[in-house]
Amino acid sequence: MEQPVFNEATDPFCLDEAEAVALLTGAPWGRYGVIGDSLSAGTGDPTPGYRDQGWSDRVAGVLRSVRPDLEYLNVSEIGATTAGTLKNQAARMVEFCPDLLHLPCGANDIVRRSPDFGETERTLRQMYDLAKGAGALLTTFTLGRAYVVPVFPDWPERIARVNEIVRGLAAEYDAIVVDMWDHPVNDRDNLLSEDRIHFSTSGQAVMAAEVVKKLAGSLERITSA
Repeated sequence: MEQPVFNEATDPFCLDEAEAVALLTGAPWGRYGVIGDSLSAGTGDPTPGYRDQGWSDRVAGVLRSVRPDLEYLNVSEIGATTAGTLKNQAARMVEFCPDLLHLPCGANDIVRRSPDFGETERTLRQMYDLAKGAGALLTTFTLGRAYVVPVFPDWPERIARVNEIVRGLAAEYDAIVVDMWDHPVNDRDNLLSEDRIHFSTSGQAVMAAEVVKKLAGSLERITSA
């Protein structure tokens, strides 16, 4: 069955700028930080009909429309593991003092011959401890099922393990999980970039919308408390 062709204005999973800004009106966050790997960076090939911009920059743009004084720092690095993120990015982010911070979810840890899931969990926990100590609201992703590395026959199990770690830590530290594992966008033929790993900008737009929706839900809880 031929799939429909969307653009950013017609995509049912996207938010237009006015909708996104309305959802986050009154947002208290003034210092937005992002650390991690290419997923955190918003790496992806352009998709016709979609703005050529990663999810994190999109979210920062929405927040800046709400808070013109927003400070935004993204120090993520393509190829970074959780250990590399902790070693090379965490200190700079602590110095930045974010009140909203996105953490990685171990995507590059599981492309090793023999992943050490215990090490990944311990390293992520150190990041969560640092971030929570600074009082930041935390966000993270789970990995989508469209992310496939065929050379590893146990790839689905690897994804399941690391997503389980992410969900567990997020629950423990009261972090927001943007669960992309089984999102319908995974079924789109044009979702992945040429490398067959990273979401193209159509996927970046959808991820940004999901982050905004989750932040809006958090904002509702804050205002009703």
